Amino acid sequence: MDLLFVFSFSAAILFLGMHRGHCADIIAGKPSVPHSRPFMAALVRGKHFRCGGTLIKRNWVLTAAHCKLGKGDKVILGLHSLSERGRGQQFFHVANAYVHPKYNKRTLEYDILVLQLNRRATLNRYVQTIQLPKTYDDLRAGTQCLVTGWGRTENGGSISDILREVNVAVVDRRICNDANHYNYRPFVTMNMVCAGGFGNQRKDTCKGDSGGPLICGGIQRGVTSFGKSGKCGDPQFPGVYAHLTKDSIEWIKKKVFW
Repeated sequence: MDLLFVFSFSAAILFLGMHRGHCADIIAGKPSVPHSRPFMAALVRGKHFRCGGTLIKRNWVLTAAHCKLGKGDKVILGLHSLSERGRGQQFFHVANAYVHPKYNKRTLEYDILVLQLNRRATLNRYVQTIQLPKTYDDLRAGTQCLVTGWGRTENGGSISDILREVNVAVVDRRICNDANHYNYRPFVTMNMVCAGGFGNQRKDTCKGDSGGPLICGGIQRGVTSFGKSGKCGDPQFPGVYAHLTKDSIEWIKKKVFW
């Protein structure tokens, strides 16, 4: 779910163009109710939108390591529309960025990055933190989860100006790694979660959602990581998410000084 949707970052964020990579945006979803997902963050480098993310503490955002964000990059909270500057938006710069020490850019294991903001966010109806796991059981196949993000709503289509969301179901890793099903490389490990639509449902993330959350039972259990290029929404190729395991959560808490 490589990114590079291009937006102008000034009084508004306007769509200019895009570069195609792995999948990472919302397929077969619906518009989110404005500000109903107040934990969402839009991450910007220069004038280019890079990734989604989530506010996990007032001055910390969780996203994907492959987003390659760092000091000086911008973070926008309280955002619904990418092209409109609206009430409730808060703007920040990244003060520090920490990639999970076990991140492997080839296999995409531990595709996790935490960003320290230059100041604390003001929590209100537009901006809130998301809850991270306190227990670390694996997600069972069939578990219903929510994914959210801005961007492409179909392969080769245009991005969505507004935040969108869709429910996906966890898929058994054995199916995701089976040569007759997903058979995508990198291999889907216990540090990843595979999720998509039931049966022939075209529910998925795609280009532009990288770094956004996989939310199950109101708790963020994963980070949008990668998918099969050109196959967004294909039931044979579910999206893959970095799994917020005990190991990952302990590292996050150590960095964030919980």
